[in-house]
Amino acid sequence: MEILITLSVVLLAGLLLSRAAKLVKLPAVTAYLVAGILIGPYLLGRLGVSGLGFTSMEKVEGYSLLCDIALGFIAFSIGNEFRLGQLKKTGRQATIIGIFQAVCATLLVDGALIGLHFIFPDKLSLQAAIVLGAIASATAPAATLMVVRQYKAKGALTDILLPIVALDDAVGLILFAVSFGIAKALTSGKVNLLSVILEPIIEVALSLGLGALMGYIFTFFERFYHSRSKRLSVSVAFVLLTVGISMIEFDVFGIHVAFSSLLVCMMLGTIFCNICDFSAELMDRLDRWTAPLFIIFFVLSGAELELAVFADGTIVLIGAVYILFRSLGKYLGSFVSARATKCDDHIVKYLGITLLPQAGVALGMAMKAATLSGDGMLVRNITLFAVLIYELIGPMLTKIALTKAGDITPHGRTSARTLHHLLDHLPHLHHQEQK
Repeated sequence: MEILITLSVVLLAGLLLSRAAKLVKLPAVTAYLVAGILIGPYLLGRLGVSGLGFTSMEKVEGYSLLCDIALGFIAFSIGNEFRLGQLKKTGRQATIIGIFQAVCATLLVDGALIGLHFIFPDKLSLQAAIVLGAIASATAPAATLMVVRQYKAKGALTDILLPIVALDDAVGLILFAVSFGIAKALTSGKVNLLSVILEPIIEVALSLGLGALMGYIFTFFERFYHSRSKRLSVSVAFVLLTVGISMIEFDVFGIHVAFSSLLVCMMLGTIFCNICDFSAELMDRLDRWTAPLFIIFFVLSGAELELAVFADGTIVLIGAVYILFRSLGKYLGSFVSARATKCDDHIVKYLGITLLPQAGVALGMAMKAATLSGDGMLVRNITLFAVLIYELIGPMLTKIALTKAGDITPHGRTSARTLHHLLDHLPHLHHQEQK
């Protein structure tokens, strides 16, 4: 009973806040995150009323499976953007920009935080600075995709943005694994080449391979069903199955083998959209089915944000430096590489702003970094601080950038209510015209 009431409160809180956000022209994603903060452990949750809000972080974490499923569907939708026809136009540019901007953000944050380490050696260790630099490379695909969907963004910037956000996950995983391996080596005095080089490459390769295999099997099964409802059910079943399989971890000859569920589900969507002739129609139906799930995901993400990090002045200072130099790295990296690959002027000017949101992937890296002896909690708290800021302002900045680039038209949306009203009056208008 409590679970059902909580889920309804989560959905209603997100929907109500989205109406308020519309009045002040903010993206719905920001409203969902704020709704999560309101019903989270630091505000309504403090009242201790079960069902009204989350009374503790443990309660929020109890819904982590829903978040994993939502991320799987988000990644699957992003994979749908990797159509061969589109990639022939933007594939080379997206690859160069995706790698360059991620590396640039890592190097700038590394440089700034290593400098801060020499100023405050007792506050920030060298190991923590190196790991935070790698975490800076990650971008949140979920918030970006939701803004694109809400405003039906279309244009040169949107076409190149989604592949870059998808590629960013693979680049970030490799950068993090290498940096984390170096940090552990500095702590223990031993360098493990397997964990530094081999494991991240294996993770990316196996994730792409598993996603491709599931994509082919998925497309094969879809051919046996012809009704829209059955095809939709098969799609949901395969995304759920793929998310479940990608959670498997094991060791082989001392090498830890794991999968990135985001990469696996992205590849699932990529293979499906390129070899299935009715994928576009099915993706449209799937988007409608997953709308409530995405609202729940973002409200839960808001509830997970640790407001307690603001109480520590050190976290705020290091977090501010991290945010400043990561933003600079994302913008400069995308600006320079977009200009070098002769992208459209709007892409050169505005792409970097759309790459600022940060959430799930970065938090996953921070959780792994928590095992770093002595520095893990510091890395986690700084990442949480940055995610809190980025998730609240990132979607709004993405909307502004897409609007400036001309990918969002201010009056391009028509509500269902308005559409029905127009349809009801069409016979009357036609009769008047005949007169």
